[in-house]
Amino acid sequence: MINGILFRVRTAIPWRDLPERFGSWKTVYERHRRWSADGTWDRILRAVQADADLAGRIDWSMAGVDSTSCRAHQHAAGPRAA
Repeated sequence: MINGILFRVRTAIPWRDLPERFGSWKTVYERHRRWSADGTWDRILRAVQADADLAGRIDWSMAGVDSTSCRAHQHAAGPRAA
C-alpha cells in the first residue's frame, strides 16, 4: 500500500494509471486520502524524524523556512488599502 502511494507521489501519474502490482488504484487512493485527512502521514513523519534525530542523521542547522517557501493565503495580509 505504502509503496503504491510513494510510487504515485514520485511519478505524479494519475491515480488510475497506478500499476496493478500495487493493487487496486481506488484502494490505494482511498488509503492515502484517509491517512492525509486523519493525520497519519504527519505522525509517520514525526516518528521517522525523531528516530533519525536520535541517531544523529539530521543536521537541523540546515533546516529553515522563510516566506519564499511558505505561501500565504491570498487574504492573509488583510483587506486591500483604498
